[in-house]
Amino acid sequence: MAKPFRTVASAAVVLLALAACSTGTKAGAPTPSSAPSSTPSPTMTTSAVTTPTAVPPSTPTAQTARTAATLTKALLALADLPAGFSLEKDDNSDGPDVAVSSKDSRCARLVAYTNADNPPGSKASASQSYSGGAQGPFIDESIDAMASPAAVRALQKSFKQAVAACRTMTLKVPGEGSSPISVRPVSAPQAGTDPVAVRFTATSGPLEGFEVTMVTTGVDDVVLAVTVINGLPEDLDGATSTAVEKAQDVLGATQSGT
Repeated sequence: MAKPFRTVASAAVVLLALAACSTGTKAGAPTPSSAPSSTPSPTMTTSAVTTPTAVPPSTPTAQTARTAATLTKALLALADLPAGFSLEKDDNSDGPDVAVSSKDSRCARLVAYTNADNPPGSKASASQSYSGGAQGPFIDESIDAMASPAAVRALQKSFKQAVAACRTMTLKVPGEGSSPISVRPVSAPQAGTDPVAVRFTATSGPLEGFEVTMVTTGVDDVVLAVTVINGLPEDLDGATSTAVEKAQDVLGATQSGT
């Protein structure tokens, strides 16, 4: 699954700077979760996706090991997105070291997941970020090979439990400050297998109003994550559905994940 805060840190800083310019306040002032734009932002449309049906467990068949190159081909391309989107450069190494923390022991697992570069057990990984304009929506996608559908199901179960156990964490963006963020499970797009969705919202402080929504789901032996900033529910639904369909086509995965 994606590292939801670091991978979209540049988008967060851009939004905060835009809000400061529009209100005449210093960077880091409270901002709305959806900043108005003078030009319409591209919007994802939700395509029809068949809800996965329960299939009895079976012995996984042998398959070629996934590589980063193969996973990269399975990521969304500009041709898969509405007009107006562009690819963001991978500048994580040069960007701010955004991180979450919590003094609540019940949040330890979720903190570990969100701060990690890749989920535990990942054998290969690929990711890409997309921008719908200066004010968004900003979309990040990652795909991690987990070696087997059973490993994907175990990860999804663990992540869901981690989200359910935690209510508040602290988000730190260097140069902008720290704010408490609420953790709230939300309805996940019905794409892939065992989808889990969570929304992180800065509730006060210099990052107030900053919101990230993330969904992770299984596609056979890989876990796919889509993160959206400053977008609408249809952006998350459309991006996830399209991403799952693309991964299924490129990786030769089944909808049932077995």
